Amino acid sequence: MSDITHSTVAAPVTPVTEVHTEAAASSGKPWKTWQRVAFRVAFIFFVLMSIPTSWNWYQHLFTMDWIHLKYRDVYDIARFQPNLWNVESESGRWGIASYASWLAALLIAIAGAGIWSIFDRRKEYNILYYWLRVIVRYRAGIGIIGFGYTKLFPVQMPYPSISNLHTNFGDFTAQKIYWLSIGIVPWYQVFAGIVEVLAGVLLFFRGTAAIGAVLLAGALANITFVNFAYDGGVHVYSAYFVLLALFVLAYDVPKIYNLLVLERYTVPVHYYPSFKEKWQQYSRYILKGGSVLLFVVILFYLQMWNYLYDPYKQPVNKGIAGTKGYYNVTEFRLNNQVIPYSPEDTVRWQNVTFEKWSTITYQVNKPVWLDLSNGGGSPKNDVDRNFELAGVAGRRRFFYYEADTVKQELALRDKNRSQANQGRERQRRNATDRPNTSKKKDPPYVLHYERPSDTRIILYGLNEKKDSIYVILDRVDKQYLLSPGKLEAGQY
Repeated sequence: MSDITHSTVAAPVTPVTEVHTEAAASSGKPWKTWQRVAFRVAFIFFVLMSIPTSWNWYQHLFTMDWIHLKYRDVYDIARFQPNLWNVESESGRWGIASYASWLAALLIAIAGAGIWSIFDRRKEYNILYYWLRVIVRYRAGIGIIGFGYTKLFPVQMPYPSISNLHTNFGDFTAQKIYWLSIGIVPWYQVFAGIVEVLAGVLLFFRGTAAIGAVLLAGALANITFVNFAYDGGVHVYSAYFVLLALFVLAYDVPKIYNLLVLERYTVPVHYYPSFKEKWQQYSRYILKGGSVLLFVVILFYLQMWNYLYDPYKQPVNKGIAGTKGYYNVTEFRLNNQVIPYSPEDTVRWQNVTFEKWSTITYQVNKPVWLDLSNGGGSPKNDVDRNFELAGVAGRRRFFYYEADTVKQELALRDKNRSQANQGRERQRRNATDRPNTSKKKDPPYVLHYERPSDTRIILYGLNEKKDSIYVILDRVDKQYLLSPGKLEAGQY
């Protein structure tokens, strides 16, 4: 049995009530024909929208190491959306065609509802409607908590790297400009994370579900619009949560309308199932408690650890101590021939950056593949983590390096080429179903390094084309107008 919550006003008129017991729900007022048909469509549609449709999800679920959980393990369970139909076109990536899976789910729901209507003569679906809301509530809650934790611990939009700070504004995509703008104000990102996580937690409880739905719809509607405006690439996933939130909220809209608009005395009486059998009660406690434990408590801990020691989008490995900075190329030799500085030269390096993590970049007047992704955090290997180069033009080459400080050697792998391989693969995949590692890696090339002083680095060896290079770098003592990041992830 369930409780009845009464809400009174000063001048009562005709009460508006609903059934509140399981028996009453089953024998309640018959629904109108259009309501029954609409519910059948909605039931199939939202079930399809709330369950994983990719085999990769189930493969991950049953093969992950549950004893040694990592943040990505749990987040990949929480992060999914329907993957029924992918349109390989520009509109399929950025425009209306990217919602093709929604259309496919709707068509399946309409066909299924037609068959359902032929065989089912039930007059109402109060009980089934309750359980559908439970499914949608938990799907929305679990998904948005995983999404929100990447902002609560600000790793979704990191502080700009040194190479980004030295990239011309006009060489950024609109998406990159927006994400870097959020990255320089981490406490705003934290606030957004609090709102999203709070909405998810409220959705776990039926008494606060309406409040959680309002928070979720408001927050994610804004994110949806932002992604359309800036070509962020997350417009489908954010709109997905808006859709789920509106469905949850729809149940309470008539009561809110009666109370606030029509100013009627409203008694919101809700149907809650009665769990009389012990196994039913224990099952409920295990499912609800397990969901809260895994996606609220354990995921919080894993995300905190991720923030401190394995930043979601930044490389993990430390760079060579004391090398962080922006460097002018004082001298550049190719096959023992000195090449003087010229911004139009297609061989000579123009400038170099060393990050506090294991990334080195140099700028050269030669076309470089442009990564149009949003630099998601799926890749586990440093060489595949591409946030620093995603959405960045300006003909800058990015390399992941492994340093042998005894032999003073750098083994460099081209991150642009690694991401180009992934980019071609992503054209055949859903945006949220990215591989963890690139399918094809080029062998590294090795450069030796010397450090005559704290501000000078000398690199020499054979480049990718087996040409001999000798480069003298001098660090620029650059002071930035931007305040240093107060909440920067990682230990470097």
